[in-house]
Amino acid sequence: MNPVDSRLAELCAAHGLDAALVPRFRALLDGLAADPTAPTTVVDPTAAVEVHVADSLDGLGLPLVREARVVADIGAGAGFPGLVLALCLPGAQVSLVESVGRKCEFMGRLAAVAGVTNALPVHARAEAWPAGIGAHDLVTARALAPLTALVEYAAPLLAEDGHLVAWKGARDTAEEADGAAAAAATGMELVEVWPVPPRPGADRRHLHVFRKAEPTPSRFPRREGMARKRPITAA
Repeated sequence: MNPVDSRLAELCAAHGLDAALVPRFRALLDGLAADPTAPTTVVDPTAAVEVHVADSLDGLGLPLVREARVVADIGAGAGFPGLVLALCLPGAQVSLVESVGRKCEFMGRLAAVAGVTNALPVHARAEAWPAGIGAHDLVTARALAPLTALVEYAAPLLAEDGHLVAWKGARDTAEEADGAAAAAATGMELVEVWPVPPRPGADRRHLHVFRKAEPTPSRFPRREGMARKRPITAA
């Protein structure tokens, strides 16, 4: 077994996944490496298995991720964590929400290569997707925006008691305070900040978990771009 497949098998074992997923994950990595339009600089399978697959699988450390059935991966980019989670959760429907059309086209090709049938690219901004409002029990976001914006994007898309899981690096007190302010304004609440068990290249990774505790006020979502241009802050 080559090193990439060995690492994939190790990851499957660590997360209690069927070893039959190894070739499916490998197909994702091979498709990523073979497509010159891939919207990420990390395409070599040896690096991508850590940066994209292992990082996406970290979400499975949270039971609420494993139990999710209607998922929106916002700012999905190259398709991570959404495509990986879709393979792990065959009973879930995953929307890969992305505002850039060529990235949506790429994700569609990658999903086809790996036979991912329960993930669908959605060409839209998170705050301008009426069909998604109130429809999800999980929203994921990885390397997308500050917490204050992520909370504001996610709140309208979540059903009550749904969760946002945001992949972040080292903790930042100011960013977390702004995220808490956005949560208070949008009907969300912080549940936990989970430190991912360290591994090479991810020794300070944290997953920030918010729950939709009450209905989101009708003024949300705001106009496109406002969550970044005029963010909700603690100050």
